[in-house]
Amino acid sequence: MSKKKIALIVVVTALASSFLTIMGLMKLFGLDGEKTTDLLRFFGVKRMIETRYVSDVDTTSLMDGAIDGMVKSLGDPHSIYMKTSMYKALKEHTAGAFGGIGVTMGFKDDKVTIMAVLEGTPGEKVGLKVGDEIMSVDGTPVTEYQPEEVALHIRGDAGTEVKLLIHRADEADKEYAIQRDMIKVPSAKGKMLDDGRMGYIRIASFGENTGDEFKSEYNKLKEAGMAGLIVDLRQNPGGLITSCVEVADMLVPKGNIVSVVQRDGSKEAYDSSLEESTPPIVVLIDGNSASASEILAGALQDREAATIVGSKSYGKGSVQVVVPLFHNDGLKLTIAKYYTPSGKCIDGIGIEPDITVNLSEGDTVDKQLNMAKEVLQKKMQ
Repeated sequence: MSKKKIALIVVVTALASSFLTIMGLMKLFGLDGEKTTDLLRFFGVKRMIETRYVSDVDTTSLMDGAIDGMVKSLGDPHSIYMKTSMYKALKEHTAGAFGGIGVTMGFKDDKVTIMAVLEGTPGEKVGLKVGDEIMSVDGTPVTEYQPEEVALHIRGDAGTEVKLLIHRADEADKEYAIQRDMIKVPSAKGKMLDDGRMGYIRIASFGENTGDEFKSEYNKLKEAGMAGLIVDLRQNPGGLITSCVEVADMLVPKGNIVSVVQRDGSKEAYDSSLEESTPPIVVLIDGNSASASEILAGALQDREAATIVGSKSYGKGSVQVVVPLFHNDGLKLTIAKYYTPSGKCIDGIGIEPDITVNLSEGDTVDKQLNMAKEVLQKKMQ
């Protein structure tokens, strides 16, 4: 018998063995019909690559690619497969300290724009400015990433370098080599405004410590004589729903905050236990206020506990769960949609402010904040 025939018999035998094993698994889990066919296709291709591809194959890389492809096939920008470095970056970000360059980004019209540059951070030191458009990260165009991936690729271990190609109006595109550093940013920061009666708290995101940080800032303002409060949720991409609920429990009157509904119709309601009155509240939102920030704004609007000022929010009405896998990687998957107290799902729609104030590139003053002050002044009378 020729060597070719022997090799063919070996391959066929291996595939047959795999087939029988798969059939046993199908029977064990009660799968049949089209699901069985799909799994046979998958395992068949995997086995064929492992046994017949011209070069050696790393099985882990093969499975990483398969998982990544499955998640991308959903067509959901908020569901992503995270390799080790991305998963680590996400965990560090929600913890409130991470390696990065110190910029806040906005995602709109398929563009990634720098919305804020923090003082004393690597981004400020190299000269990045508000309004700069990020074209690529380490040579990879941002259009090849899902929106939530861009920030994770810019973050990394302190001391490492990231290269950003920046487009700035009326200038030639320029590449910046930036050395990352540890970025420690409180997610909630407050102050008294000029009149001495209005309190202002900016919530940048909803991380693990946001509830405690907001409570601390809120109490300081009350002790300072705050008669009204502006909550600034602009450029807030969201975060942990649990932290959002903690903040809402200090601002939203007793009753519903948000309801999370899964595909089988099961519903989990989050309610406020607040019985004491709060000072008058105005909330600022814009096109980059998303997810958990929309939950808070939506609850305050529906429960008539605040006036919403600014421009229509992003419209991310879905809930994701982060699942750790077996190689220090993870899966971020959309598992539910949320509904405001009035029963609205704002996914793809956004929250319409009670008073619309749009900003233009040429604005030299913060018209939205000025309107919030004007509205709050009337509410405090």
